[in-house]
Amino acid sequence: MNSPDQDHPQVVAMPPLLFAACLGVGLGLHGLFPIALTPAGPLRAVGISFLVTSAAIAISASAVMRKAGTHIRPDKPATTVVTAGPFRFTRNPMYLSLCLLNTGIALLVCGLIPLLMTAVLATILQQGVILREEKYLAAKFGPAYVDYRNRVRRWF
Repeated sequence: MNSPDQDHPQVVAMPPLLFAACLGVGLGLHGLFPIALTPAGPLRAVGISFLVTSAAIAISASAVMRKAGTHIRPDKPATTVVTAGPFRFTRNPMYLSLCLLNTGIALLVCGLIPLLMTAVLATILQQGVILREEKYLAAKFGPAYVDYRNRVRRWF
């Protein structure tokens, strides 16, 4: 187990920063090399629904984590395994919401490159954040986390 000052999963970067970087790269490349997705109207409508869904998931997950008394930030110690709210369906609702947010924005701008950056974001989150968190939580909470991990999917 980590020492008290290192009681966290040692993620590669804060997930919102990873999201911002992927979104920025995607939108920047879209500005330089626009590859439009069509039809714009329906794609934008789907994009808006993704934004709303992303916000609902993030707000719900944050509220459940606060109610459980654990930290939302991955650079702070986890105090419990949260299994309520959206955590009943996905072990990573906050990261799912970031991917939905990126996808929604990509659809709003009708850009292929920003949309492809969602896969890059998901891969970075998986390798640099989620796998580290899973290892940390299994070591810290043992069977309680392993049982939860076996019952609930990682993403959706």
